[in-house]
Amino acid sequence: MRRLAARYALLLLALPLTGHSTRRWGERGHIMAAQAAVDALPSEMPGFFRAARPQLAYLNPEPDRWRGGREQEADRALGEAGAPEHFIDLELLPPSRRAQILAARDRHDYADSLRALGERVQTVGVLPFATLELAQRLRIGFRQWRGARSAQERRHIEARILNDAGILGHYVTDAANPAHTTIHFNGWKGPNPNGYATDSRFHSRFESGFVQAAIRYDDIRSLVPRAARVFPDLRTAILAHIAESHARVEPMYAQDKATPFGVDQTSPAAKAFAAERLAAGSRMLRDLWWTAWVTSADP
Repeated sequence: MRRLAARYALLLLALPLTGHSTRRWGERGHIMAAQAAVDALPSEMPGFFRAARPQLAYLNPEPDRWRGGREQEADRALGEAGAPEHFIDLELLPPSRRAQILAARDRHDYADSLRALGERVQTVGVLPFATLELAQRLRIGFRQWRGARSAQERRHIEARILNDAGILGHYVTDAANPAHTTIHFNGWKGPNPNGYATDSRFHSRFESGFVQAAIRYDDIRSLVPRAARVFPDLRTAILAHIAESHARVEPMYAQDKATPFGVDQTSPAAKAFAAERLAAGSRMLRDLWWTAWVTSADP
């Protein structure tokens, strides 16, 4: 529970003065990642989906808005219950059993596996399952859209598709940030022979301050090629996306040690690192959307 409380303390520190939205990748980072994903979609994607660029971009930060700030205590508690969906601390899963645990049938069996280890979902996180559930739901939505019996029914289904696709974008973009895959989510924990940053502002210095100041849409879009992938297996692709991001945890801290992330940072290397991670989220999101559409035609 202390780790969960620490994550929410971080969120409160990141709240803008003007209201409800949090600044994780900054709203700016989440929105730009979604825009780049839409703009890289194949032309064969349904027109209603490609035309919904503003809506899909708006929805990308939405799960951070659910967490509450000014609501009553009971409402905040309900919002905070979704915190584990935003991260997974892979170091807490024994390497010899990690693949087996992450192959759980669903998040409930996964939670049972964690309890057997003496861990809890609230501590380890459930990001892969939150992402997989939404990707599967999106594919079902597209399948229903293909078989709609009337124009009105199709419009209702389109609303569901866009909501699921937009929310999916948040978790995919979160996973592209190495800090969402590690116990070192907000400063290096434990033995620290390389002298990496331990300050409790690390997460917001990178996701919010630096991205807000240094990254622009073109920095991301230029790194998202037009060629879209169709994943043969959603879970395998999602876990690979998270593993790729996790491999960059120490390089992220090494970059911060060389040129600390922050609003005044102008290092080209730091900018390239952040842009590449946001672009990785965009590429993955575009490919999950495209996979859901293409495979929805399968029997």
